[in-house]
Amino acid sequence: MRIKKIIIIATRQIGDTLITTPLISAAKRIWPDAQIDFFGFENSLSMLSGNPDIHQVIGTKQRLKFKDYLGQFFRLFKRYDLAVITQPSDRAYLYGLVAAKHRVGMIPTEPKLNWWKKKVCLHTVEVDYFHQHVITEKIRLLEKFCDENLLFGQEISVTPPAATPLPSEISKELKESFIVIHPTPLTAYKRWPLANWVQLIESLPNEYQVVLSGAPIAQDRELNQSIIDLLSDTAKSKILNLDGRLKLDQLGALLRQAKLYIGVDTSVTHLAAACNTPTITLFGATPPTNFGPWPNGFVGKQPYQLRGSRQKIGNVTILQGPGECVPCRKAGCEDKSDSRSDCLVNLPVSQVIEAVRSYGINCG
Repeated sequence: MRIKKIIIIATRQIGDTLITTPLISAAKRIWPDAQIDFFGFENSLSMLSGNPDIHQVIGTKQRLKFKDYLGQFFRLFKRYDLAVITQPSDRAYLYGLVAAKHRVGMIPTEPKLNWWKKKVCLHTVEVDYFHQHVITEKIRLLEKFCDENLLFGQEISVTPPAATPLPSEISKELKESFIVIHPTPLTAYKRWPLANWVQLIESLPNEYQVVLSGAPIAQDRELNQSIIDLLSDTAKSKILNLDGRLKLDQLGALLRQAKLYIGVDTSVTHLAAACNTPTITLFGATPPTNFGPWPNGFVGKQPYQLRGSRQKIGNVTILQGPGECVPCRKAGCEDKSDSRSDCLVNLPVSQVIEAVRSYGINCG
């Protein structure tokens, strides 16, 4: 089979776009002369800026009108030799059917949902939310075309967006040594208690500036401000609050300079690991074996165990709270987005401080 043009389809969110980069790199190793395009949501494409393996990115909105679908149909119709469908959704498969002569794709586990997807693909990989890492499952989409050693027998890394210089006013505010903290996940069940963040920041050495990160949305701004309001005057003096002030590529530039990153289960944590920043992340319901931040340079299919109070692989440390149910992969203890997660509520500050010390930072 002669492959000259490939389209990678990932119609999901920011973090899901970033973690396709090892797949893109693997495709370029197999077909070094092929044109590789990427199709995804417009608000996620900045995660791929400057990627050397991508010819062009094609954006789509999450909600489309009929005329938008028609325009995309004509733009994509049979332009590619191979479509690599990285999500098991019907929408992603329809784009793959329109765009390419041949397809490989992720499929759901339920037979009633995956039978037709198997029929339209040369090769499929079934999702496994507990035991297969998302980066591994995406790279496995190419296993039909080459020896496994070419895919997993060498270092695997996530490629961050090219760094964009920080705004001058922010550069002037930054000190030489700083720690980035991102306490705000998209959903409440991934939150660590407010008081714990306050205690952690109070314990960090005064010679380190603490940079608070967050998205330009109300819930992130409110949570960061609530943390600041509870700090002592001494701790407040070492805070630089950057929530909503940086674009993703600028955030990548910030993370590259940080001495340490501490955050919850969110896309920014994956970006920190991709930037080779020493990374500590707090995991609750999510299995690290499925969605733990990939430690750049790891060789193999699975960096993590399903359960471990502290796992440190390369520059990445994953901390999990107590509980026989951990990880459950539910939306918290009540299985809804605004639920609490007892595993995170009960993850002690002392466990995080111990992880910080493992990176040579002496906490109080």
